Amino acid sequence: MDKKILILDDNADILDMLSILLIDSGYQVHALSSGEKVFEIIKKFHPDLVLMDVMLANMDGRVICREIKTNTETDSIPVILISGTHDLAKSLNRQGAPNDFIAKPFDIQNLLAKIERQLVD
Repeated sequence: MDKKILILDDNADILDMLSILLIDSGYQVHALSSGEKVFEIIKKFHPDLVLMDVMLANMDGRVICREIKTNTETDSIPVILISGTHDLAKSLNRQGAPNDFIAKPFDIQNLLAKIERQLVD
């Protein structure tokens, strides 16, 4: 499997855990701890999927997601948002919405299944 996943989370422990989990699952991973360079990294890394937290120290993951999904250069990249405080399931069909949502704390098998589902579609 040579699919690429961009992970965006400002919690270093979660970023490390997700990176190890996804690398062990056969994915290529690029991890970011802030959202400022997300579009620069997308252009260089060409991820097949973006996995990001909603609450970032310096930005809102929902805003980054909306920018990804409304930009013609990036709108086809699946985005999965992770949140411990927001129920995003209701907003999945709106313009600029993520492709899927995972609530914290998350089950690892559920996370991997959702990632796999997005990469197959």
